[in-house]
Amino acid sequence: MDLVRIFLDVLLVLSSAFLVLLILMHKGRGGGLSDMFGGGMSSSLGGSTVAERNLTRITIAVSIIWVAAIVGIGLLIRFA
Repeated sequence: MDLVRIFLDVLLVLSSAFLVLLILMHKGRGGGLSDMFGGGMSSSLGGSTVAERNLTRITIAVSIIWVAAIVGIGLLIRFA
């Protein structure tokens, strides 16, 4: 049981760090804090490239892994 808990903890830390990096790699959509500080100078707001779609898919997959790790740790704590 301890091995599963350690595995889920490591998975949670790695997926958290990777998720932060993936979110920061996304292109800004405007209208947020970036516009307030002068970063809203984007030339094309419409249409998403293949790379952006793939980045979104990878981000969703990593977030599902992140949620699964949290649920797994919660179940281990609850029923241990």
